[in-house]
Amino acid sequence: MLRRKTIIVLTITFMVTLMVSAFSYLYISQILRLRIDNAHETAKQLAHQLAYAAENDVPDFSSTNVDTNDPVAVRRALVEYLQTDIDLNNMLQYARGSWAFLMDATIIGPDGKALLHTDASMVGKVVPARPDFQQVLSSRFREQIRLVYGPPEVYDVSYVLRLNGEPFGSVRIGVSPVFMKREINVKLTQALYSSIALIFASLILSAGISNLAFGPLKEINRNLDSMAAGDPDELASEPGGHDEYGLVTLKIASLGRQIRDSKEIFSALKDNVDQLMAKLQDGLMLFARDSRVVLVSASVEAFLDRPRGDLLGRTVQEVFDRHSVLGTALLDAFERRRPMSEREFEAAGGKHVQISLDFVQEKNSQIGALLIMRDTESVRRIGDEIEMSRRLSASGRLTRGVAHEVKNPINAIVLHLQLLRNKLAHQEPDTRRHMDIIDSEIRRLDRVVQTLVDFTRPRDLHLEEVDLRRLMEDVAQLAAPDAEQHGVTIDRHMPELRLPIKVDVDLMKQAILNVVLNGVQAMPQGGLLTISAHREGQAVVAEVRDQGGGIPQDMHDKIFELYFTTKKEGSGIGLAQTYQILQWHYGSVDFESTEGAGTIFRFHIPLAGPATIVAGREHTADAAASQRN
Repeated sequence: MLRRKTIIVLTITFMVTLMVSAFSYLYISQILRLRIDNAHETAKQLAHQLAYAAENDVPDFSSTNVDTNDPVAVRRALVEYLQTDIDLNNMLQYARGSWAFLMDATIIGPDGKALLHTDASMVGKVVPARPDFQQVLSSRFREQIRLVYGPPEVYDVSYVLRLNGEPFGSVRIGVSPVFMKREINVKLTQALYSSIALIFASLILSAGISNLAFGPLKEINRNLDSMAAGDPDELASEPGGHDEYGLVTLKIASLGRQIRDSKEIFSALKDNVDQLMAKLQDGLMLFARDSRVVLVSASVEAFLDRPRGDLLGRTVQEVFDRHSVLGTALLDAFERRRPMSEREFEAAGGKHVQISLDFVQEKNSQIGALLIMRDTESVRRIGDEIEMSRRLSASGRLTRGVAHEVKNPINAIVLHLQLLRNKLAHQEPDTRRHMDIIDSEIRRLDRVVQTLVDFTRPRDLHLEEVDLRRLMEDVAQLAAPDAEQHGVTIDRHMPELRLPIKVDVDLMKQAILNVVLNGVQAMPQGGLLTISAHREGQAVVAEVRDQGGGIPQDMHDKIFELYFTTKKEGSGIGLAQTYQILQWHYGSVDFESTEGAGTIFRFHIPLAGPATIVAGREHTADAAASQRN
């Protein structure tokens, strides 16, 4: 036992010594680096200030006796002015007396002679070049130490001086790192004393820790036996030279296996939860008892405009602040422990969010909170789609019934009209024209009824996998004659990768073609119609963008209703048909429109794959509507 204690004491002391030495080395190197950087920055700023003063204080020589057309005369006048400028001389003297590491400051003319110098005896003399202070900056720590503690040497920080846009000498600031020695000595002394104190303290502490660690090993062994559900008496009497440390090692190994198994189960559960949370459309945040975030769904990133990793482990006060209405309401709710039910707020990016907050209780004690965030626009849009589906389904059932009841009388009228025409043809020849009008109107009414029947009739979808890019290209070709007639150019933007979808090709072409033709007709004076497609998660999105007059705001809710149209010769069936076809394929269609700026229609269609197998079944319009509801 003494040997183990000695090893532990020496090992801990040695490790502490290494750590203290490393930290001391880093500490001194950083102090020296910062001090050198500070000296360089100070000298650089001073050089800029001197250059700025020299460049901006030069008078207008056109109002003096100086011949401004003679460069030599102008240069001589500049030199005389700079040498007699009181502000520049004061700045030079102030700089020399303000910082110990600044040896001198010089303004050198184009001939290499000093125009101004902190040492008056150097004015008019050639100033020899000195090493650039950049050498000190780029040196390693050991080299910097040598420069500080070695023979005194002065380095220059230079700045090119320009007068009237032309180079005119330079400003040089002499810096000597030797004058930093006093400050570094203080830091070295502090680091040395601290290191000695820490090493001595670690020696004492390691000795005490070893005694505390090895003293109660028998009691720790009994506790571990109880945790592992073993027999401690049997283990204690077991021969074989096992000391307390060995027994504890065995029990820790057993517990380690149990913890490892639990960790594997936890990891599997965590992966499943992460997959579930990633697929949730609603934003979900779970808070622990101390109001820290322990679970975040992927959708929360869009609501709060912050990554999930930045939210986990933070308190509610760190996630939300009182500068927003949402943050104020949530923080008040957490402080008062009052739940919130479907309140609407404005989140990051101007999104409207519906918030629900519930506090989780166990045995009359609150152990956490669950925050749910929903996109208000998405909720409203889904509700509108469900209502539209319900109305289309009800309208379809009603229309089929009415069409069936109207069809039979129309057939009877047509039959009797034909008989009446035959009887009156010989008796009243003038009635033929009236008969023809009645016959034409009845047949037109029959076609309207037939259109209703066709629109609401159950369809068998003939699904096949197709590349959406090729389907969009076919639609563009079908719409090309109408586009050319209206002076509209169709522009295509398609990705390089395939966009496989499983659809009834003819129906999907008709659905997209309805929108494309509407876009063409919305630009009677010509324009640009853009069709594009891209992948978005497990779906593909096709877009049709026109430059027409747009859809008035008060008509947005009616645009997909059957028989609603704003065109004089329109039937009001095209967009309703498009909406219905997208529903049959478990997709959706929506739009954005600005009056005077055009309209964008978007088709959301599931990608071909396992998720779309159910779409391959034959289903009717009513079944599709029921599925949506």
